Amino acid sequence: MEKYRFEKEFEIKASPRMLYPYLLNPEGLSQWFADDVKVLPDGNYLFEWEGERHSARVVSRRLNKHVKFVFTDSGDDEIKANFVEFFLDYNDIIGSTFLKVVDFSEMDDEEELHKLWDGLVQSLKEIVGG
Repeated sequence: MEKYRFEKEFEIKASPRMLYPYLLNPEGLSQWFADDVKVLPDGNYLFEWEGERHSARVVSRRLNKHVKFVFTDSGDDEIKANFVEFFLDYNDIIGSTFLKVVDFSEMDDEEELHKLWDGLVQSLKEIVGG
C-alpha cells in the first residue's frame, strides 16, 4: 500500500519544556494522543486507539526538541514503516512554541488528517492551557 506524508505546524502558548513530556511520556501521550500508552519491558511503546493496539519504538529524540516513533507492527522495514514525528521550536519574540507534526502512514485523506490532528492538538492545548 502507498504511504502518505502529512505535515502540519501548530502554535501552542507553552514552553517546549512543558510540552515535551506530553510527546514522550506514556502518561502525557495518553492524555491527548492515544486512548492508552504503555512502555513495555523491552522499552517499546504500546499505543491503543479504539481497542486496536500498535507497537512502536522511539528511534530518535532530543530533549525539549524532537521525538520520533516508528510503528514496528506496520510490517515494513524501518525505512518504509509508519511513523509519527514531533518537533518543538520556541519563538522568543512571540512567546509561543510551534509543534510540527509529521505523520507517515497509509492514511491519505488530507482533509481527514487535518481534522484528526487539529482535534488532537486542540486537546493538547486544553491540557497545557496553551
